[in-house]
Amino acid sequence: MTATTPPQPALAPHGEHADLLADLATARSSLTRTVRGLDDERAGERPTVSALCLGGLVKHVTAMEEGWLRFVVEGPTALSYDLPDGVTWADITSGTAREIPQWLIDHQNGFRMEPGETLADILKRYEEVAARTEEFIASVPDLSATHPVPEAPWGEPATVYSVRRVLTHVLHETAQHAGHADILRETLDGQTAT
Repeated sequence: MTATTPPQPALAPHGEHADLLADLATARSSLTRTVRGLDDERAGERPTVSALCLGGLVKHVTAMEEGWLRFVVEGPTALSYDLPDGVTWADITSGTAREIPQWLIDHQNGFRMEPGETLADILKRYEEVAARTEEFIASVPDLSATHPVPEAPWGEPATVYSVRRVLTHVLHETAQHAGHADILRETLDGQTAT
């Protein structure tokens, strides 16, 4: 009779991995607290002169985190900012582009709640993306592994990002948008997440 080896549990994040993931979890929690108690209509309201709404901010942060995680896994092809033939960044920024790329339309739509979207579904998707991020980062042996970042008009030319830098970028973006969300919520009904 031979003994069988029980399945080994997944390794828990440790050291720097655990620290970065804990900080990201704190920023995520700050963001999601801003939508507590809101119905879909209120989550889609734009209480300031900007086009931002609370549900849209959560959607944007979800898409941003998911995109950067794809970049860590797949490399620069995961972040594509290609423009249609004959369209330049100057055309895009001046509003004279004859065609807008789908990725930019999706990016703009990511800041608002579209008809039929619910806050519950947006939050569920955010939780799923967060779980995938945490699972993947816990399995990465070296946070120093790098990929070149594709060119974009808002980025530095010829930049290389490590997994560590991607995580700190996602953490920064999440915290920044949590602050935006807190302002929106206070403007909406006087409540804050902090």
